[in-house]
Amino acid sequence: MELGARRAFRFFLLVLLLPVPGAAGPAALPLVVNTWAFRKATETAWYTLQSGGSELDAVERGCAQCEIDQCDGSVGFGGSPDEHGETTLDAMIMDGDTMEVGAVADLRRIKNAISVARKVIQHTKHTLLVGESASLFAESMGFPCEDLTTQNSLSIYLKWLYQSCQPNYWKNVIPDASKSCGPYKQAKQLNSEEWINSQKRINIHNHDTIGMIVIGGSGHVAVGTSTNGAVHKIQGRVGDSPIAGAGAYADSTSGGAAATGDGDIMMRFLPSYQAVEYMRTGTDPTTACQKVISRIQKYVPYFFGAVICANTTGSYGAACNKVPGFTQFHFMVYSPLLNQPSEQVVDCI
Repeated sequence: MELGARRAFRFFLLVLLLPVPGAAGPAALPLVVNTWAFRKATETAWYTLQSGGSELDAVERGCAQCEIDQCDGSVGFGGSPDEHGETTLDAMIMDGDTMEVGAVADLRRIKNAISVARKVIQHTKHTLLVGESASLFAESMGFPCEDLTTQNSLSIYLKWLYQSCQPNYWKNVIPDASKSCGPYKQAKQLNSEEWINSQKRINIHNHDTIGMIVIGGSGHVAVGTSTNGAVHKIQGRVGDSPIAGAGAYADSTSGGAAATGDGDIMMRFLPSYQAVEYMRTGTDPTTACQKVISRIQKYVPYFFGAVICANTTGSYGAACNKVPGFTQFHFMVYSPLLNQPSEQVVDCI
């Protein structure tokens, strides 16, 4: 074969291997898929598998990498201060073989939330620990107590205070939450339009959870999430990330899924569980992701969110809701078909 013909043939093979936008990615195991362009987290998970670690190990270390790197300010310490200026963390991890889940929410003073979630599986008969009690559990497991506030998170909080605490998550209160920091009391009259209008004011950097799916060579599925939640959230708020079936879900007879976006909306629809159930019936991963996004759209057209899906053959896909400022979703993939982590892009629907 002549040189030009060989080059053309190699190019043809490369094109065949590249994922088609909006379609399921090529099947190969093992597989790591995670939300957003968090490349180092993908690499850490992949090399954990390659060095003999389990799928749960890969998820834990991959998400922990994002906690260390403070990915996009939305994961780990020093980001997303709540309305009192404190950073708190949510995380979960799930084993698709045993269906065990470990999760923590509103975790304070502990930086490594995903590893605390893993300890819930390993050392308790529970699924979810929250708040101050979760922090005490973490300390009993040997995790150091550290300040999660940084100069960056403090400056975010102070700027918000100077802007009369705008935006915030209160509604139907007095004084008017759109103009004042409170303290608030409930208003006598409820205004449903206030909630509807608030959905149109979207900050796509306010909910960038890392969600990760790892499928081993034998088809064992594990998933995990880690986040510091919504910026300026009401103290005690917990989103979808640490909720099994909402933030992520794994079943080694079917596949795994993880969600990112406005957790207060998405958790009401259990999108990760629903996506996995679609894949169980034979639906390809991209279509499964699209179907759960479409379901939420019927109720909340303006929500910000995306879902990643992968089945036990190694096919993967993603989908997102198209809103102003968010028309494409970026996610990471690593498989034997790739010699490095690959940033994938899908057009929102």
